[in-house]
Amino acid sequence: MNEESLGCMNLAEFCKDLNLEEIYSPVDEFDLYDSGLNRPGLQLHGYYEYFDAKRIQIIGKVETSYLLSLDPKLREKRIDDFFSYDFPCVIICWDLPEAEIFEAAAKKHARILLRSKEKTSIFFYHLIDYIDRKTAPMISMHGVLVEVHGVGVLITGPSGIGKSETALELVKRGSTLIADDVVEVSNHQDRVLSGTAPEMLRYYMEVRGIGIIDVRTLYGAKAVKQSVEVDMVIKLENWDETSPYDRLGLDEETQDILGIEVPLVTIPVSGGRNLAVIIETAAINNRMKALGFRSAQIFCDKVAKHNEEVAEARKRQEEKEKQKALKEEQK
Repeated sequence: MNEESLGCMNLAEFCKDLNLEEIYSPVDEFDLYDSGLNRPGLQLHGYYEYFDAKRIQIIGKVETSYLLSLDPKLREKRIDDFFSYDFPCVIICWDLPEAEIFEAAAKKHARILLRSKEKTSIFFYHLIDYIDRKTAPMISMHGVLVEVHGVGVLITGPSGIGKSETALELVKRGSTLIADDVVEVSNHQDRVLSGTAPEMLRYYMEVRGIGIIDVRTLYGAKAVKQSVEVDMVIKLENWDETSPYDRLGLDEETQDILGIEVPLVTIPVSGGRNLAVIIETAAINNRMKALGFRSAQIFCDKVAKHNEEVAEARKRQEEKEKQKALKEEQK
C-alpha cells in the first residue's frame, strides 16, 4: 500500500530556502512522507530495526567522525547499506568536506545528497519549522485579518457590511493589517492557526468608493505584517431586533477552523456604532480571558453575592419582626 505524501518538494526551491549546497541530485524534486527528521547514528553502526527510512536524514560531526574511524572497507559497506534505503535526501551539516565519502553511494543508489553550513542542532530545528510551514493544512477564508493590541483578529461577515473600512480605521488607530478579502489560514502541529495573505494581495486593501489602496505605502511599514496567529474570530452581521444577542458575555461561542476551536464574537452592525472601538475592546477582553480574568463572570459573581447578602439581611429582618410580634402577643 502506498503511503500518502505530505507534499512534493522542489529541490531548487528547497535548497534556496535553506541555503543548501547540492552535492549530488539525480532528480529535480522529491516526495516527503514524514514531517520528522532522523540522525542515522545507529543505522551507520549497522542497526536498522525500527528505522524510518521515509524521513530526511541529517548527518553531523558525530556520525562522520565515527565513519572515518572505521576500516575503509567496513566504512564503505556501512555507507552503501545506508544509502540502499529509499529516503527523501541526506543533508550533511557543518559544511563538512568529508561529505565526499557519501558521494559514491549517493550516485550508486540515486539518492539526493546535500550540504548545510549550519551546525547540526541549529539546522535540525530550522528544517523542522520549514517542513511544518510547507506541509501544514491550509484553507482560504473570506474576511480581513488584523493584529489588534497583540491579538490576531479575523473579521468575517457578508460583503458590504464594512469589514475593510473597519480594518482601515483599526490601522489608523495603531493596529496592523495582515490580509484583506482573502485570508490563508494554516494549522501548525494541530496547535496554532497562522493567517497570511496571498502573495498577490499582500498589503493591498479594497475600500469601496476609493478602490485599491497600498496600506504599506500610505501608512508605513508599521501598519502591515506578513502573518499572525489567529486568536479569535469576530463576525459582523446586520442588526436584527429579534436576535437574542448576548448582553453579559457569559455565552462563549467558538468556530472550528481546521480542527481548532477559536473564540467567536458576533457583533451586530447598526448606524452609530463605532466598530473599531468595539473590536479593540473585544480583542483586549479576549486576551484577559486567556490570562484567566473574566470580567463578565466576576460581575455576575458580585451580583449573586450581593443578592445573597440582601436575602440574608431580609431574612434577619423578618426574623426580628417575628420575634417582636411574638413578644407583643405575650404581653
